[in-house]
Amino acid sequence: MRVCGKNVFNETDIKTIRRVLISKNFHDQEIMQKIRDNKIKFIETDQRDLDRMLPHNQGIVFDINDYEYYELSSIGADENTVVILDHLEDPHNFGAIIRTCEARGIKTIIIPKDRSVVVNETVIKTSTGAISRVKIVQVANLVNAINKLKDMGYFVYAAEAGGEDYRSVSYADKVVLVIGSEGFGVSRLVKENSDVIISIPMKGEVNSLNASVAAAILIYGIGE
Repeated sequence: MRVCGKNVFNETDIKTIRRVLISKNFHDQEIMQKIRDNKIKFIETDQRDLDRMLPHNQGIVFDINDYEYYELSSIGADENTVVILDHLEDPHNFGAIIRTCEARGIKTIIIPKDRSVVVNETVIKTSTGAISRVKIVQVANLVNAINKLKDMGYFVYAAEAGGEDYRSVSYADKVVLVIGSEGFGVSRLVKENSDVIISIPMKGEVNSLNASVAAAILIYGIGE
C-alpha cells in the first residue's frame, strides 16, 4: 500500500514501512534521521514523479504493509464505547470517523467484510495517523457481532432518522454506536437487533448530515 505525507509517516508504525521515496528537495531532518536509524530503504526522486504517484505528498511517499484487521476478541474489558459502521462507503468519511474516535478515546471500530469501505491509502491519509491508535475489526456478519457485543454487556444504539433525540436518551455504561451508510442508513436487520434508535434533531431544510459529521456529534454527545 502506498501513502504519503509527513504527519502520516510520523504516525505510522515504523516496522510496517518497506520503502520511502523522497523528493530531492526534502529537508525534514527529523524524518531523515528516523529513516536512517531504522535502516529503511529510501530513494531520492524528482518531485514531479512523486506528484504523479500521489498529490499533496509533502515530498515523501512510502510503501507500507497492508492493514491487518483485528478480531472481536481484541476488545478490552475497559472499552466502554465501540463504533460500528454499517456498510459505510466513502473512505474520506471513514478516515474522519477514525480521527474522531481517536480524539474521543474510542479504541475500536467494527466494519463488515462485504459492501463496505476498507482501510486503504485514502483512509490512512485522511485519518492523519489516528489509525495507528484505533483498532479496526472486520467481521463477516454485523448482526452476529452485535449479539456477541450484547453478551459482553453492551447496549446498541443505532443512528437513524425517526428515533429518539440523542440528547434525551439515558445511555448504558457500555455503548455500541451504529452509524449507517451514506446512501441507505442503517440496514434493516442491524436496526432490528439494536436496542435503541437515536436521531440528531434537524431544524433546517436539510434533512440529513454527512456520515462523519453525524458520527462526530453522536460520538461526543453520547458520552456527555
